[in-house]
Amino acid sequence: MLVGVTTYLEQARWGVWDAPAVLLPAGYVRVVQQAGGIAVLLPPDRPEAAAAAVGRLDAVVVAGGPDVEPHRYGAVRDERTGPAATERDEWELAVLAAALGRGTPVLGVCRGMQLLNVLYGGTLVQHLDGHTGAPGRFGRHRVTPVEGTLLAKLTPEPYTVPTYHHQAVDSLGAGLTASAHADDGTVEAVEVTGEPFALGVQWHPEAGADLRVVQGLVDAARGGRVSAVT
Repeated sequence: MLVGVTTYLEQARWGVWDAPAVLLPAGYVRVVQQAGGIAVLLPPDRPEAAAAAVGRLDAVVVAGGPDVEPHRYGAVRDERTGPAATERDEWELAVLAAALGRGTPVLGVCRGMQLLNVLYGGTLVQHLDGHTGAPGRFGRHRVTPVEGTLLAKLTPEPYTVPTYHHQAVDSLGAGLTASAHADDGTVEAVEVTGEPFALGVQWHPEAGADLRVVQGLVDAARGGRVSAVT
């Protein structure tokens, strides 16, 4: 199963080079491979190329990354919102729309979940505390899946997840269902109502040992029915 994973486009240094680079934390590749998929990197591209790219894939992961531009959900920029990533916003929104239009299984991680909410007309909280570790380190907190949701089929019990975000869902997009919450009430997962597998999680499955969410994505890409993953 070919699983496309969106990427960063950043200035980076390696060896003797200091140049623009397409980047992705290796954890994303690792969990896709461990779940039985083949990871394919999707660097930012022209939005009109998204349909052709998605058409060659069996599933899509929209990876974590920078804050979504506030104007995309009708908000004024908060001073604590990070720098714009216009190229990534445009590309990943197009990738999500193309995948959803084809019924391709989708997993949004952190920023990917937030983009999914924005795509469906939802808004974001631009800053909240208590959902990160130290700079560059994941925190951990408990999430509780909502009974009857896709997520609850995959992970039925409350459990502790790796987390690193300072933004979250505010108003939920039309057509989305909240499928997990943190103990403080923050929406920790959303899914597209009626879709076989279109899920966003606010935490980082690629940073932990629990493969159930990614395994569910790969199983859905195989055409299998999503059921409890053990």
